[in-house]
Amino acid sequence: MRNRAGMMLWIMTMLTLLLAGCGKESNTNTKDAVAGEEGAAVTGDGKLPPYEVKLVFYGPAQKDLELVEKEMSKITLEKINATVKLERIEPAAWDQQTILMLTGNEQVDLIVTGGTDFSRQVAQGQLLPLDDLLQKHGQDITKAFQPEILEATKVDGKIYAIPSIRDFASNTTVMMRKDLLDKYHLDASKVKTLDDLDPILETIHKHEPNITPLGKPGASASIVDRVLENSWDILGDYIGVLDDLDELKVVNLFETPEYEKLIKTARRWYEAGYISKDAATSKETAVDLIKANVGFGVIQKGKPGVLAQTEQRVGTKLEMINLGKQITSTTNITAIMLGIPANSKDPERAMMFLNLLNSDRDLINLIDWGIEGKHYVKVGEKQIDFPPGVNATNSGYNMRQGWMFGNQLLSHTWVTDNPDLWEEMDQYNRESKKSAALGFTYNPSPVKTELAAITNVVRQFQSGLENGALDPEVNLPKFNAALRAAGIDKVIAEKQRQLNEWAKKKTIRQGVELK
Repeated sequence: MRNRAGMMLWIMTMLTLLLAGCGKESNTNTKDAVAGEEGAAVTGDGKLPPYEVKLVFYGPAQKDLELVEKEMSKITLEKINATVKLERIEPAAWDQQTILMLTGNEQVDLIVTGGTDFSRQVAQGQLLPLDDLLQKHGQDITKAFQPEILEATKVDGKIYAIPSIRDFASNTTVMMRKDLLDKYHLDASKVKTLDDLDPILETIHKHEPNITPLGKPGASASIVDRVLENSWDILGDYIGVLDDLDELKVVNLFETPEYEKLIKTARRWYEAGYISKDAATSKETAVDLIKANVGFGVIQKGKPGVLAQTEQRVGTKLEMINLGKQITSTTNITAIMLGIPANSKDPERAMMFLNLLNSDRDLINLIDWGIEGKHYVKVGEKQIDFPPGVNATNSGYNMRQGWMFGNQLLSHTWVTDNPDLWEEMDQYNRESKKSAALGFTYNPSPVKTELAAITNVVRQFQSGLENGALDPEVNLPKFNAALRAAGIDKVIAEKQRQLNEWAKKKTIRQGVELK
């Protein structure tokens, strides 16, 4: 994930492209297919013409990608008379290549979208509105979602992309090495707040001088990054947030008492030696440190299954403590979605394929895990593992990006995960605290000049403050003064204005629906 300073720079780059380019008009002229018996799609003569559905996504190279395509096509040929083309793009080249794809005439039927990419693509007319297509060919999609989740994808009352069904919610957790907790008889269950970590971190620092007590959750993240993500509705970019998830009031995150307390905690840990002195500039993560036996703990994003998945990555047992209830915001939901570009030659067939990705277990397990017997074998009713002689390094298909494609809750679980992981995930999502701004998407275009200046200020202060390297007593007032000089009050006022307009339109739409 990009850090927040990088995210702001990205917004500005995309705004420049948006303003320089011309929006395309959506082309929805296709053969008029309708749903037939048992979900089969037919035209007036009873048959759909042959078609190749191209799905564009990012991810690591997979030697057997074409084999998986062929197996998926066997299913889609039978159900919608279409073959599947999986077009993978290297993550580093994603932004550049997809911009060229969508501004040109290349056929793209489904594309991974989300965040600022999504806002830009909608504004430029590069994604089709899906409401009518969903009504005709997306019945399984609408059945699979809670209404408020699909509502969160709307822009001006229209749906432009479908989220993958995954972890829509998250909470803050702390993970610590179990061997060191046991060695020093430390009781992790006593940790109820971040401040409760101090005695544990102090013990590790005192008795294990070669171990860093607390590492970063990501290369570009700060020590306290996951607390920020799961304590506020960040409204897309952190520059103006909801402090109270029940109220539509936008505030300056960096002026809240909670933020001040958080960075003072980070500073205390930094001065005590619990955080690496180069944390603000280093790309080394807690996973890197623990894996190398020189790290102890991390404040991480929580969700069902995350403990087992992290243990597998670091190669040792961990103990996890949950801090706070899980929350769901528009940012959570719209981070990863699939949209149908205006470049699609048959949007109806693209929707039929998207509907299958949210309803067909065989299809979703092919794209998530590969071919049974070759890339995985079943080891129980719900679980899978590598076949004999196959492992993560020599497998021809080991992408592990089920969170990207359709309904992940239909896929198998890996042998190291809980067999009931997806049932737990569904319950976790449903029981989450929903933001009052769920469904609001912010357009930063009216304050692009101010955001460019704010980005420079954020770069100067934020990482140092959130990793403890800068003294909050001295630098937090400087940070906020510089933000005000850069125009943060204007940005927050604009975001509040847009939020108020969104709430007003939502109320009107709901009133019309009730009638």
